[in-house]
Formats: sequence, structure tokens, C-alpha cells
Amino acid sequence: MKKVIIIGGGFGGLAAAKSLKKSNYEITLIDKTNHHLFQPLLYQVATAALSPGDIAVPIRTILRKNKNTRVILGEVVSIDKKNKTVTLRDGERLKFDYLIIAAGNRPSYYGNESWEETAPGLKTINDALKIREKILLSFEKAEKVSDKEDVQKYLNFVIIGGGPTGVEMAGAIAEISHRTMLRDFRKIKPENTKIILVEGSDKILAEYDSRLISSAMYALKKLRVEIYLNSFVTKITPDGVWFGNKFIETKNVIWTAGNRVSTILQTLETDLDNTGRAIVNKDLTIKGNPNIFVVGDAAYVTGTNRKSLPGVAPVAIQQGKYVAKILKKDINAEPRKPFRYLDKGSMATIGKAKAIAQIGKIKLTGLIAWLAWSFIHILFLINFRNKYKVMSEWIWYYITNKQGVRLITNSAAKDSNSR
Repeated sequence: MKKVIIIGGGFGGLAAAKSLKKSNYEITLIDKTNHHLFQPLLYQVATAALSPGDIAVPIRTILRKNKNTRVILGEVVSIDKKNKTVTLRDGERLKFDYLIIAAGNRPSYYGNESWEETAPGLKTINDALKIREKILLSFEKAEKVSDKEDVQKYLNFVIIGGGPTGVEMAGAIAEISHRTMLRDFRKIKPENTKIILVEGSDKILAEYDSRLISSAMYALKKLRVEIYLNSFVTKITPDGVWFGNKFIETKNVIWTAGNRVSTILQTLETDLDNTGRAIVNKDLTIKGNPNIFVVGDAAYVTGTNRKSLPGVAPVAIQQGKYVAKILKKDINAEPRKPFRYLDKGSMATIGKAKAIAQIGKIKLTGLIAWLAWSFIHILFLINFRNKYKVMSEWIWYYITNKQGVRLITNSAAKDSNSR
């Protein structure tokens, strides 16, 4: 049996593995974690609306019925395309006939990597839990501090980056600050909480229609989110953030401004774009290697509008299925039809019952958009248990305005007190 190695258990890697379930290949899927993470809802874990288990499922459980597939917990550090091997961090080498690279990405700080400790990004469960506990600890400290000026730094929340993740984080933090959690505190006044969204370009949600952008900005401002456009962050320290000529004293900075792909792509010695993504052929293979595919966040692919496809779940899923179809038919390089992305639209939520949706020429806002957003996200969750749990939490929150999980672990509290 020919061997297929899939690097990454995200949307693209899983789509490929599941589609190759009944194929005549020996498949090995390698991932640094043991679970598949539904990243679009990660911000809800960070804002205490959902638990980690609601949006994560063990990869072995998902692929349990794939008799031709084994799962390895490990990290690929290099790829030898000449000898067709991948090397893991522990030194183990695995051979392949076909390789599918579906590695995810991490936040990019554009050369300022020292900012990561103070301004965590949002890509993993650990990231979400770190942000969640920073938020919860800040409210606890603000309740305890008596000096008004000293309190404010715990009630200022700065989100850097005005893309969908930044907008969703800003809206969620605004709701829990002004409408939900602060009802449980005695000293903190909701009006003293400030949520600040900083964007380097002249608009948030740049990929959306101008009418939808206006609707999103209106919804954010109703939630009392302060929006700063054309503002580049110049410095981040444990004391606060500098952008332009402005300084915001804060203990809460969240980074959603950019991504960097896995460094294993550099070991391919192939053409990369300025963000490190592999520039692939029309069949998603790298230059000169028809047996090595790159999908999802790691691939630079242009759509019908000649712009690069966004790093979202539908793109990765379609690419994973496309590669699996090629492998199942064992199609040689020349006759392969080029990959074509079917754009099913994009959505972003801005708090409870407020969202925007762009599906072709259809533009939705408000409650209708939020219901569509909710339905699509429930649909994309991996299994019934997750679908049921998330839907139950959303219904509970919609009716009661009460968040789900607001736990601070002893380790987090101890770590915070030691600073």
C-alpha cells in the first residue's frame, strides 16, 4: 500500500483523512495536539461563554472508523522531499509516497516576538484559557483595589486587529463587561470598563461590503467599543499599549492582527509568499513535486478574483477533499483539474443577536444574520455532543444573559499574584 502522510489535524487535514477512509492507502496523520479544534468559536472559550470541551474533539475519536489511518501525537520539524521523509522532533523519520501539509498558523508579531507574553494571540485552547483567566483575574483585582486610577488599568481591554476575530472578541468582552459579569460584583461600575479596538488600516472587516462594515461599527459603538483606525501599535509592555501618539494603560491586551505559518514550509525549499505560505500550483502541489500538497492556512492560492483565498475553514475543507479525490483516483500530474473554491460566504458576530453575513450578493445584518451564523457554526461542529452542548449554552445565554464557565484555576491565580 502506498503511504500518505497528513501533517495537521485541522479542517483541511481531517477533511482529507475522512475522504480517504475507504482508499487503498496507508494513512498517517500527525498533529502536535491530540484534538481537533473548532477555531471559529475559540473566542467564546476566551470570554467564558463555552468550555474547551465544547469545541474540541480527540482526533482519534473522529478517525476511529478509518481502519487504514493511524494518528501520531508529534511535531514535524523538517521535510526531505528528495528522499520523501518527514522528521519528528523526537528524531523519528517517516517515509511517504504522498504528503499533505495542512499545518495551521500562529500569531505574527511582525518581528516583535517579545510582545507575545503580554499580548497573547488566539489560536489554541491554551491561548483561550490564558486570555479567559487574565480577563477574570482583572475583574477580581479591580473589585479589590480602592484607588480609582489604579482600578482603570484592570478595566481597560485593548484588542489589536480589526478582522473577524478582533471584532468578535471586542463584542464579546463588551457584553460580559457591561451586561453580564459585572452584575456579580459590588464595587466595579460597568460604565468604567473600556473596550478599545485598534486597527492599522482605514476600516475593520476589510473583506466585507461597506454597508456591512458600517453595520458592524454601529453595533460595536452601541456596545461602547472605542474603535481606532489607521493606528499602528508601536510598543507593548506589561504597563500598556502605545499606538500613534496615544498610550493606554492596561493589563489586558489581546493580539488578533496577523498570522505566521509553520516553519516546516521553509524546509521544503519551495517558493513562499511574504507571509511564509507555500505558493502552490493549480492542483495545490508545490513546484516540481506533484506528490506534495499544501492546503489551508499554509497555502497561497488565488481565487477567481485573483486575490489569495482567506484562511478560513470552508477553504481548508474544500482543499482537503479536493486532494483526497486526486489520490483516490491516483491521477497523474498532467490531467489534474485545477482547484476551484466555491465561496459559501463569510460571517462575523458582534455580540448577542447581532452579526453580519455576506453570501454572494446576499447581505444580512442583525438578528437574521446572527441566526444564520449560529446555524452554520452548529452545522460545522464535528459531532452531535458538541452541537448539542453549544446550542444549549447559546439558548441559555440568550434567555438568561448568564455566561457559562467562569473558573479561575489555582495555578493561574498563583501565577498572576507572583508578577
